[in-house]
Amino acid sequence: MKQLKTKLLTAALLSGIFLFYGFQGDKSTPKWYKGNLHCHSYWSDGDAFPEVVMEWYKSHGYQFISLTDHNILAEGEKWKLIPDNETHLKAFGDYRAKYGPEWVKFSSDTGRFSVRLKTLEEYKSLFEEKNKFLILPSEEISDGIDKKPVHLCAANIRSVIPPQKGGSVTEVMQNDINAVLHQEKETGLPMMVQINHPNFHFAITTEDIIPLEGARFLEVYNGHPQVYNYGDETHPGTETMWDQINLTFARKGKPLLLAVATDDTHSYHVQGIKSANPGRGWVMVKAEELTTASLIEAMKRGDFYASTGVTLKEVSFRKNRLKISVQEEPGVNYKVQFIGCKKADGQVSVLKEAPGGKAVFEVDRDILFVRAKIVSDKMKENPFREGDREVAWCQPVIPE
Repeated sequence: MKQLKTKLLTAALLSGIFLFYGFQGDKSTPKWYKGNLHCHSYWSDGDAFPEVVMEWYKSHGYQFISLTDHNILAEGEKWKLIPDNETHLKAFGDYRAKYGPEWVKFSSDTGRFSVRLKTLEEYKSLFEEKNKFLILPSEEISDGIDKKPVHLCAANIRSVIPPQKGGSVTEVMQNDINAVLHQEKETGLPMMVQINHPNFHFAITTEDIIPLEGARFLEVYNGHPQVYNYGDETHPGTETMWDQINLTFARKGKPLLLAVATDDTHSYHVQGIKSANPGRGWVMVKAEELTTASLIEAMKRGDFYASTGVTLKEVSFRKNRLKISVQEEPGVNYKVQFIGCKKADGQVSVLKEAPGGKAVFEVDRDILFVRAKIVSDKMKENPFREGDREVAWCQPVIPE
């Protein structure tokens, strides 16, 4: 097993570990950490072993990951019957070849391969490294009502949170949020819960979210092809929903809803626009150190942005000045949009648009809230939708 770990670490070095050099140094100096808060494995309806999932994210420059399988944590005894097709049988063969007979336990009594899945406690030592890579024990609470799927991701939980049910979509979400907050209080450990893909089957509306208490995070971008991030002829996109919710929250003096981008990965072997592949959406968190507490505390403060490819050098809000600076790529053009609402207007609009990778917005007392969106003209690789460009979303702010 020691030899296996050495092999994996070497692979990570060759695949871009040099990116981490920028994160070394004084722990008191905040650093940017890249993470995905929503993905799946064979523990539920993903198509890969958890080790393969961890390996993909670590080798592609991520520093933290939440494996959020449906209504389950990666613990206890679970066996997976490998799909009987060429793609997944080849992937199983590659898994056996890489990890070896001592690690991979399987049976083939029926002519099909059934494999014992490794638990988080078993595989995390292969991947976790101090200041380099961290795994958050997580779950996608997969609830619903009247055939409407209502899903929320809970990060850093210590025991499975069953679907809490309820008499309406709002009540289902509130009960699930309350269950996470209760476990956080009981354990004393920092946890976070996000509302997932509201436009999946168009199950969750703006009106369903507005009454919630304790809701802090919303998936504004989700890489799964069935979630309708942009809405349709009769439903608003998730970005519009985000703004409408925060318009009401700001008027009521409630903490604003913060935006995350995620992969919601299910497919690691077949690439394409019809597959839920890794690498489509992530968060960049500005935290003092790569620990669960530091990351979650930073996200609850709003010290992060969501991205599908744009990287920022600076996001700051001081003395009512919202400042954005992009880590520009040669040959790529950018524009910064400041989107928000003036108190007198009562509707969300683009308040200012600046070409290039640097912009500042003065947040005066006439502003109810404002956020920044950075749009590039670089085409997104393996996009959610054909024609997508790389973008980033910063969190909304209010006048100090």
